[in-house]
Amino acid sequence: MKLSDGFDARRLRPKGQRNWRFRIGATIAALLAMSGVLLAMAGAASLLGRLPALGELNTNRVGAGVILAIGLFVLYLGVLLWRRCRRRSRQAQGLNMSPHLMKKHD
Repeated sequence: MKLSDGFDARRLRPKGQRNWRFRIGATIAALLAMSGVLLAMAGAASLLGRLPALGELNTNRVGAGVILAIGLFVLYLGVLLWRRCRRRSRQAQGLNMSPHLMKKHD
């Protein structure tokens, strides 16, 4: 196949606008994961006998366990949401083929 002088393969890719929804979603997901890690660390520190990190909220063992479980759940949600946003933002986009480049079947 002979390529013409004016052929540019970059024109086949769509030049869609960058989707800021996925970037904002990934940022919120990263903040969720970070807060989940901090809550889990506070709950684990209280369970191990260190000073209560959240004041009176987790002074007993049951409260510290609940804080640890909530922290792990928030961490899981943050990672899940972050992976979903990253997957959607990197989703493969098809080529935009011009009609004059397609084979003609007469």
